[in-house]
Amino acid sequence: MEEQSIQVELSTAKKEKPQTDQLEFGRTFTDHMFVMDYSVTDGWHNAKILPYQPISVDPAAMIFHYGQSVFEGLKAFRTPSGEVQLFRPRKNFERMNKSNERLVIPPIDEDFVLQALKKLIEIDQDWVPDTEGTSLYIRPFVFATEPFLGVAPSHQYKFMIILSPVGSYYKEGINPVKIAVEDTYVRAVKGGTGEAKTGGNYASSLIAQEVVSKKGYTQVLWLDGVEKKYIEEVGSMNVFFKIDGEVVTPKLNGSILAGVTRDSVIQLLKHWDVPVVERRIGMQELADAHEAGLLEEAFGSGTAAVISPIGALGWNGKEYTINGGKTGEISKRIYDTITGIQYGKLEDPLNWVEPITSKAKVNQ
Repeated sequence: MEEQSIQVELSTAKKEKPQTDQLEFGRTFTDHMFVMDYSVTDGWHNAKILPYQPISVDPAAMIFHYGQSVFEGLKAFRTPSGEVQLFRPRKNFERMNKSNERLVIPPIDEDFVLQALKKLIEIDQDWVPDTEGTSLYIRPFVFATEPFLGVAPSHQYKFMIILSPVGSYYKEGINPVKIAVEDTYVRAVKGGTGEAKTGGNYASSLIAQEVVSKKGYTQVLWLDGVEKKYIEEVGSMNVFFKIDGEVVTPKLNGSILAGVTRDSVIQLLKHWDVPVVERRIGMQELADAHEAGLLEEAFGSGTAAVISPIGALGWNGKEYTINGGKTGEISKRIYDTITGIQYGKLEDPLNWVEPITSKAKVNQ
């Protein structure tokens, strides 16, 4: 994409900001958004920061009919000194282009959209909360806009970034959850779209969540879509197990999303010289490890929660309690370290932090 400028139109009607103790995830949005269009003739163009507003899309837009879209999720954090910073944003835009490739969507210029994101946050920096555990959630997404009812890649797209201040994920402290192993529905299969961050993956997962929630479980543990034996993800998170001193996570196989937090956990464990391996792991192996007293911890990893400890697994009519249903030592250490780096309270030995602004937060 040729170098282009970003037009800015500032809002003349600023919204009232909610109290930080009343923030819900994904319910409140900032004053501005970033928008950029794509056409075959002009490529990505018409980059703008505009007041947050509804968008007009043709009813025949291909996104509604064939689901050609991808999205990302990351956060901006307020440090104790009032600065605002991002956590590994380049990994998110790199992954977005991998998703784009799978969905036959034109690639974005990763450097340009990161520049646009920083500019957008600078404009809306008053929306970055400063209460412990809070942050500014960032949702970049792209979708097909060409009005056409033929099954083919669209020739027109829209790329957008919207921002949402969010409260602490763990308002009452980090607590383990109960997970049900899913043996009826599958999330994805190799060769499908499991390794892309596209809406269809999430839509197809909802029914399993509905079923297990009625049984008292928080989420599902997904098995592979072919043999239904091998562990893949937990809910919409990657998953880790500590077995006999070694941390194990399912190897990326074409149906598992390459989580940025997943990669961060792996790098951090290696930095600490904690044994960590990516490999195929079966549910029977996990059950056997539990019976032998070797299954020490289990946890999910993702942007929203960072780390979500697993206190129990329900499988084949039996419930396996892990670490006495309590948060494990490794889970807690990873959570404290990653969040400490994100909020600028700990050193950043692996150079993950990307500064946005050094300006102190404006009083609201």
